Amino acid sequence: MKETKLGDFEEVLLLLVGILDKEAYAFKIAEKFESQTERAVSIGAVHSTLNRLSEKGFLKSAMGESTAERGGRRKRIYTITAAGEKALQDSRDFKMSLWNQYPSFAGNLKFNF
Repeated sequence: MKETKLGDFEEVLLLLVGILDKEAYAFKIAEKFESQTERAVSIGAVHSTLNRLSEKGFLKSAMGESTAERGGRRKRIYTITAAGEKALQDSRDFKMSLWNQYPSFAGNLKFNF
């Protein structure tokens, strides 16, 4: 059976794919990760995680058009699948459930999206 839970890094990359939409290719995802988190990431870690998310059925990819800025090379563009959307929603709901149980927030603040 395939793992259906998301690790933290997987969750962030999956969210970034959604944010970047048609610009969701490995290098751009790595750039966005670094700008959003202020943490360095290796392109190898991004590639292996994107592959793992694809194997889990959370992402699909297709080759984009070649571009002059890449010397005529094509980019692999990633998009979230319905299963990926569900995994993100489940992860968010689980975390919100935990936050709503945290004593400092319980009864004072409800996180809803």
